[in-house]
Amino acid sequence: MPVTSEATTTWTGSLAEGSGTVAFSSSKLGTFPINWKARSEGSDTTTTPEELIAAAHASCFSMALSHALSENGTPPERVNTSASVTFKPGVGITGSHLNVNAVVPGLTPEAFQTIAAEAKVGCPVSQALAGIEITLEATLA
Repeated sequence: MPVTSEATTTWTGSLAEGSGTVAFSSSKLGTFPINWKARSEGSDTTTTPEELIAAAHASCFSMALSHALSENGTPPERVNTSASVTFKPGVGITGSHLNVNAVVPGLTPEAFQTIAAEAKVGCPVSQALAGIEITLEATLA
């Protein structure tokens, strides 16, 4: 059965001077501010569409990797993934870099590399981002 997730954005003003908020249907945390300046110059206090994509990519990849490791008979004790999504004004989103560190008893580093690479390809968010370069850095703790 399909599951639909939802987020809502309210924006006021022009692109350069305007601002908005984004809220998630599942979250009781309230709204998160967004604006062009944060997107085009970076910010530690305002979210961006790319940060939201990074959150989706990191969480999806972690789930895909955990599943693949379990299917291999080597379930992970811990998977820690960060995703860095790059946006270039005037060009768009140009890439996503996954950096994963995991604790997986009984697995060789070589086998981990193979399984992580397969999970990157099989991750539904990676598949949705097929139009950009996706890179992976995977290490065992």
